[in-house]
Amino acid sequence: MTDRETRHAELAERYLPEGVLERFRARAAETDRANEFFSADLAELTERGYLTLFVPEAWGGPGLTLHEVSRLQQRLATAAPATALAINMHLMCTGVARAMQQRGDDSLTRVFEEAMAGEIFAFGISEPGNDWVLSDSTTVAAPQPDGGYLLTGTKIFTSLSPVWTRLMTHGVDASTPEQPELVFGFVERSAPGITVSDRWDVLGMRASQSRATRLDGVPMRAERVIRRLPVGPQPDLLPFAIAANFQLLIASVYAGVARRALDVAAAGLKQRRSAKAGTTLAEVPESRVRLADAHLDYLVVPALLDSTTRDFDELIDHGAAWSPRLVGARLHATSAARRTAEVALLCTGGSGFDSGHEASRLYRDAAAGMFHPPAADAARPLFAAALLDEG
Repeated sequence: MTDRETRHAELAERYLPEGVLERFRARAAETDRANEFFSADLAELTERGYLTLFVPEAWGGPGLTLHEVSRLQQRLATAAPATALAINMHLMCTGVARAMQQRGDDSLTRVFEEAMAGEIFAFGISEPGNDWVLSDSTTVAAPQPDGGYLLTGTKIFTSLSPVWTRLMTHGVDASTPEQPELVFGFVERSAPGITVSDRWDVLGMRASQSRATRLDGVPMRAERVIRRLPVGPQPDLLPFAIAANFQLLIASVYAGVARRALDVAAAGLKQRRSAKAGTTLAEVPESRVRLADAHLDYLVVPALLDSTTRDFDELIDHGAAWSPRLVGARLHATSAARRTAEVALLCTGGSGFDSGHEASRLYRDAAAGMFHPPAADAARPLFAAALLDEG
């Protein structure tokens, strides 16, 4: 075992030992069935220091790399995908602060202090109809005399809705119409004007409770403003750090879903028997080929995640090539999760179609991968432009 693999094994045992994963897996079925938040999982993760993974040692945390956190998130997702997906949003915010600090920008070090103090961060960027995502916003940011803003708009898929205390978000200051600015910063849960929807009755990833959040004149205090950028794509460190952590951590969750789906599929083939062949389905060539193809699809994903997260940690400069690498890693992971989850259903047979079976839940959880931005159709111009567009 290499030094790196030894390190990953030690981190897995420290933060997500097998006993913890088994408890999470047992609870995942119930939280999904009851459409409840993963409160018990969150309590265990908090106690084990999981919410401080990215916090540097100088601020009291373990200072893990994106590569190390990606591996842990893959492991967590094999037990409780919705827990992993939701906790991603907190980790993403702390990961952005870590990435910026490593690149010489200390504007988000307050995030480390607050994470160590127990604050829970959520990510409030997605909006209805805003396919520009990080480059624009339908939320109005009205400037105030003290340098802060009042935000009015709707954010969707706000994971950790029941518990977040800090929301990373954005809005547009159009007070100068010829030069509107995109404002990024944090709002606090105690601020007036925040309404969290009580509706979350979805197909999969139910325990994430990623409800919509309405902002009505919510104050973003001047000291919580972290960027003012022109509307439109910008070569700024903040959107780059957000995109990298978002895409790679999301990919990590679906890589974990795919890994677990393969295990469930294999177990299904070993348990089912073929009257025609007189053996288990694990010995039937057609079934073995189906599982083999799914395994082949999956193997690309962790390899791609390993290489991309390591490049990010090592500050490799891919320039404009970063965007297709980041989005590509996430699209490969979500596609593999859906394909392997379908194979798990086929391999478990009729029992897997029962709503209480893990194969059924994995299939529904994997479907959520279609909704993370940018979707495959929206991303295709990015990949084409990387090869075809001049300058």
